Amino acid sequence: MNQAHLMAQFKKMQAEMVKAQKELAETVVTGSAAGGSVTVEMSCDTRVKRIRIAKDAVDPDDIETLEDLVTVAVNEALRNASETSQKRMASVTGGMRIPGMP
Repeated sequence: MNQAHLMAQFKKMQAEMVKAQKELAETVVTGSAAGGSVTVEMSCDTRVKRIRIAKDAVDPDDIETLEDLVTVAVNEALRNASETSQKRMASVTGGMRIPGMP
């Protein structure tokens, strides 16, 4: 392979990566806790879009449980966002590990 061909492939991969990152920013995943009593929607660039809390999950005398449920739902959404991002970026890079990329 010559250097010009390698550079062309690299530029194509860069363009595909930018496209994939834009798609991931628009892709929304969810995380939930307590059978959906608390649900978090998050984009794959890890921006929380919405948190939904069912009325029956709110007990003014037990705020700690609600805090735990929100934590569980956020962590699940983060894990789902990370997995989705890794799969999408692996499809662009052919599984090649690139520093700074998910």
